[in-house]
Amino acid sequence: MKIGTIILAAGDSSRMGGEPKQLLTYKGQSLIRRVTENALALQRGPVVVVLGANRPRIVPELAGLPVTIVDNPSWPTGQASSLKTGLAALYITHKDIEAVLVLHTDQPLVSLGLLLHLFDVRKEEGKGIVACRYDTQLSVPALFDRDYINELLQLKDDKGVKWVIGKHRADCSEVPFEAGSIDLDSKRDVEAFQQAQMQSQ
Repeated sequence: MKIGTIILAAGDSSRMGGEPKQLLTYKGQSLIRRVTENALALQRGPVVVVLGANRPRIVPELAGLPVTIVDNPSWPTGQASSLKTGLAALYITHKDIEAVLVLHTDQPLVSLGLLLHLFDVRKEEGKGIVACRYDTQLSVPALFDRDYINELLQLKDDKGVKWVIGKHRADCSEVPFEAGSIDLDSKRDVEAFQQAQMQSQ
């Protein structure tokens, strides 16, 4: 089964005081390098990384990795533009993909095991969407059957994958992932996460 992966990494980390969260480190790796290597380790198909703000600083972190890097000049308009940019790059060159995996860079506890579990659930339950549940939401990491590509391409502004998931709950399998609620959006998030990691060592 050929799966295309899109890693959304175009944001400007405005709540981080200008420091790109994609370059934060966890277990000795930048978050962008970590999520990209996990996606490649799946060995299921092409991986596209969508960049925008801070591109010159982030690109070196992807050196040597067999990925397609695409630029989204419209990144300030919201997540939808980055998703569409990634889908376009993926689908133009790989029309034979059967599904699309969407990942963010700011969830440090996403593991290869979790991603493999998404594929297992898709195979077992046969739903068109497999999404992770944490807090009160269903969101990324999320896997979408190719039938949803056109709908994802029609998203606008800040409407992202959560909107499509919510619209098609009957066709969505849920994977519990409480650690997904840890996303490093602000300096306070980072400090709390680092403190928790030190206490658990």
